[in-house]
Amino acid sequence: MSLGYAEKLSYIEDVGNVGMTEYFDPPHVLQEKIERLATMVKKSKHLVVFTGAGISTSCGIPDFRGPKGIWTLQREGKALPEASLPFHRAMPSLTHMALVELEKAGILKFLISQNVDGLHLRSGIPREKLAELHGNSFMEACPSCGVEYLRDFEVETIGLKETSRRCSDVKCGAKLKDTVLDWEDALPPKEMDPAEKHCRMADVVLCLGTSLQITPACNLPLKSLRGGGKIIIVNLQKTPKDKKASLVIHGRVDKVIASAMEFLKLQIPPFVRIDLFEVILTQALSIDRKYVNWTLQVASAHGRRAPLPFIKSVEVSFLDNQDYKEAILQMQPFRLKRRTMQAKSFELVLKVNFIDGCGCQSVEINIPIDFKVSIDCFNPDKDAVLQRLRDTAIQDLCCGQNAVIERTAIMMPKSEVTVYAIVTNIVQYIKTSNVLADSLSNGNVKRQRESVNGTGTSRKRSKVHRRKSRY
Repeated sequence: MSLGYAEKLSYIEDVGNVGMTEYFDPPHVLQEKIERLATMVKKSKHLVVFTGAGISTSCGIPDFRGPKGIWTLQREGKALPEASLPFHRAMPSLTHMALVELEKAGILKFLISQNVDGLHLRSGIPREKLAELHGNSFMEACPSCGVEYLRDFEVETIGLKETSRRCSDVKCGAKLKDTVLDWEDALPPKEMDPAEKHCRMADVVLCLGTSLQITPACNLPLKSLRGGGKIIIVNLQKTPKDKKASLVIHGRVDKVIASAMEFLKLQIPPFVRIDLFEVILTQALSIDRKYVNWTLQVASAHGRRAPLPFIKSVEVSFLDNQDYKEAILQMQPFRLKRRTMQAKSFELVLKVNFIDGCGCQSVEINIPIDFKVSIDCFNPDKDAVLQRLRDTAIQDLCCGQNAVIERTAIMMPKSEVTVYAIVTNIVQYIKTSNVLADSLSNGNVKRQRESVNGTGTSRKRSKVHRRKSRY
């Protein structure tokens, strides 16, 4: 996030500010309130959850009004906070994944978010049950046909501006736009209309980690009151809507939700992140037709010119063949050019090295090359393949599993495009018996990151990524 963008938003501090002081309910009071929360959720017929920046602070993304929030530090003349991971590698919190389980259990009917970090969608909440009021930093949308594209990189613009990519629908091809609102932009009806509808239907609206001060979004939970609905607020600061709420809990959201899920006897599922990349092999005969000139490229599955934010470098080696020189590709686009006798077949090895923040350092993929064999298309059930990868990753408790989810042949120039899916992170949310006991500490509910190489992930974050994202 750039300082200029934070300054642009900072005047809200002077409009209806309730205060930045954090409050904590005493442990015995907190436990009683959590039991009430769990009971109200269990009995609800139409639960709607309304989330703010406070559910993402444990993911390493700063909030606004907390003691270390963006606006708080700015007012005090202090430096803005550094996120603990690159924005594009942030992982869903325990709360994000608990909401996924509540949705799967049929309890959560609709989710409304003011966040643009994309973590709700990445966690597994169905798009049709999610309203992202302020947009998604990782989403592009086609203004012509309405198709949405969730990216693994942060889209380079905000304010509903055109990006550098086009709609992939051959019948459309319109220029895509980002989805993150600038301050003067009105909330889009596509998100606002279903949010209003579900709030009117709600018998319980659970507000998590939000100051409930940004209009018009903050007034959405109040729409449930007309139909006899109840509001629950879980936040460390007081909010302007506290007097309207049936229950106000002052505690860390992750700790409150972890304990509530135990009362509900619901398991919080692990998060498995799967990333995609393409391997493109292009070939052409030499003029004398004795050789094949070929090019190998490792590229983004989101387009040839799109960045590959999770890959640091690619090493290329060859099995049982000393005629080919190994290569280390360190700059994007990762591209290798070679010439081969037409009659030769061989097998190359791609060692894909990942950036810090991924759960494993690298993965090796063997690719057989035979220019005499025709290229066959391969299109398995993508969803089934991805689910098998998730299941295997959870069973093995390690990253690096990969599978082909698509192979396409292109005639001119003669090319083979293979899309790989790979597990790059696993996060387990470990139950703790002392969730309430340490509720006054600054620690987060424990998250266990499993790694192929057994090493922890780096917590550094490049300043390059602190641009004008609206968290």
